[in-house]
Amino acid sequence: MFFDSHAHLDLPPLAGAETAVLRRAREAGVTGVTTIGIDPESSAEGVAIAHRHPGVYAAVGLHPHDASRLSEDALSRLDALSRCDKVVAIGETGLDFFRDRSPRDAQRASFREQVRLARRRNLPVIVHDRDAHDEALSILAEEKASEVGGIFHCFSGDLAMARKAAAMNFLVSIPGAITYRGSGAQVEAVRHLPLDRLLIETDCPFLAPVPHRGKTNEPAYVPLVAAKVAEIKGLHVEDVARATTLSARRIFRIPAEEEVQVAYRIRNSLYLNITNRCTNSCSFCAKRRDWHVKGHLLKLPGEPSAAEVLILVGDPAAFEEIVFCGFGEPLLRLPEVKEVAAEVKRRGGRVRVNTDGLANLVHGRNVLPELSGLVDALSVSLNAPDAETYARICPNRYGAASFPALLDFLREAPEHVPSVVATAVALPGLDVEAVRRLAESIPGVSFRLRPYDDVG
Repeated sequence: MFFDSHAHLDLPPLAGAETAVLRRAREAGVTGVTTIGIDPESSAEGVAIAHRHPGVYAAVGLHPHDASRLSEDALSRLDALSRCDKVVAIGETGLDFFRDRSPRDAQRASFREQVRLARRRNLPVIVHDRDAHDEALSILAEEKASEVGGIFHCFSGDLAMARKAAAMNFLVSIPGAITYRGSGAQVEAVRHLPLDRLLIETDCPFLAPVPHRGKTNEPAYVPLVAAKVAEIKGLHVEDVARATTLSARRIFRIPAEEEVQVAYRIRNSLYLNITNRCTNSCSFCAKRRDWHVKGHLLKLPGEPSAAEVLILVGDPAAFEEIVFCGFGEPLLRLPEVKEVAAEVKRRGGRVRVNTDGLANLVHGRNVLPELSGLVDALSVSLNAPDAETYARICPNRYGAASFPALLDFLREAPEHVPSVVATAVALPGLDVEAVRRLAESIPGVSFRLRPYDDVG
């Protein structure tokens, strides 16, 4: 379930105890670990450890503390090691202007050479960055590191830096230090950065999270980091584990067999992904770049029947709500929504439907009375303050008829459904307050702003 994206299994006191360390990790639900090299010798040992244990991978590099060891021979050894099948990254490399254990010019040179190696080998870069945020970003940009991407490990920057890293195809890896006092800037970065741009790590044997602070860290403690991230983002630890594991496997190019999800859980809600068809082709739709939501694969090979969906629902009373919401417009399958909703209600569940509000246009009739008594809440994607803006960001085949029909749907919905919320995605440049005013001008309708680029 959990993936420790940065560990040093070759360093004492973990060195020589890897079998016991990894057994405890597996018992804690850790299914993947990347052990990180800090020089050619450490890198070679990490590769050996990775080959001895399933689910363990290696990165090879020269740490900035040892950058003065940079030579043609060292680079050649790292290049040779990088060709091993379980090597998934170059690093850790980077800049450390806090301890300055190697001259800064040597650090810069070593960093650049390793980014170049990463590009030659098409591997991500693992970046150590301490008191050198701007220069680390500059070197990565100059060396075109975005072509391979990478990880800012043990992230110590703020939200602005995290966003710059994300824009360069880098993930931000969160260590146990997030559980310490004084980590306010990192907490804000975690709170506002999309979950799919985050990883979790131990950096063991260092930086053990609370309540183990001051003791030897190990991969078995990475769930504590996930729990803190979940607390900050208002998610379940399982959501964080699933999403960060997917992101780790992606950045490290580790293949994985995934099962497409029809019923998928986020927080205390069960979501039903019953179609990938949609009325609109929204400019901001997340499936344009990825078919995952919080680590769940939602690209359907076909549309499930109502009976199949109900089997997956199980006991609806076990969840806060059952939500028709996947990568498609659920009311395109109105008969199935009604059949499933009726049975969920009969079993004591609560039903919400996330919709674009265009079902009346699609079906050629007012469908809202058909939802009465079956649906407890509607979340309707308004997304625009006027027809012109709507046509630009949510185009569809109904053209000018769309926005008036959407508003009519919202006006009548409270007569049939107890809770109606109009939503908008916080798109750059969108007049959010105008959308809010429009939504709240409709009796019985409230408004919710949804984050941009962070689905689920």
